[in-house]
Amino acid sequence: MKRICVIDGQGGGIGSTIIKRLRDQFGETVEIVALGTNAIATANMLKARANRGASGENAIVQTVDRVDAVVGVVSLLMAHAMMGEVTPAMAEAVAASRARKFLLPLNQEHVVIAGASSAPLPRLIDTLIQEHLVQFVQKEGGRESHV
Repeated sequence: MKRICVIDGQGGGIGSTIIKRLRDQFGETVEIVALGTNAIATANMLKARANRGASGENAIVQTVDRVDAVVGVVSLLMAHAMMGEVTPAMAEAVAASRARKFLLPLNQEHVVIAGASSAPLPRLIDTLIQEHLVQFVQKEGGRESHV
């Protein structure tokens, strides 16, 4: 069973939407770990049916290298993003993680991602799941890890 970590901050709205769509697509065939930069984001992602969740810098730093995939927005790689909620240690841990990273190209934090789709968020999430995660989850073998 693949372990997919969904990371979000602020109110956890994007992470919650991703988790709902993952549950619709994969049911209980994947384990979803919700990691919030704050407790509100984590609580909302747990309501969206994540298997378990944790909040804060240490939870993110310790968990991202123990999962098969990390899902979130590209700003997870940017220290001080999400109004300062992404600490340098969080950004470094996500970037250095051996987990496969599936990041949504949302233009924010004064960074423009040239060539990124300007599609609405729901369509970006559908593309992420249908064109990338379905194949990844169905692929046998690979690095199975434990949280």
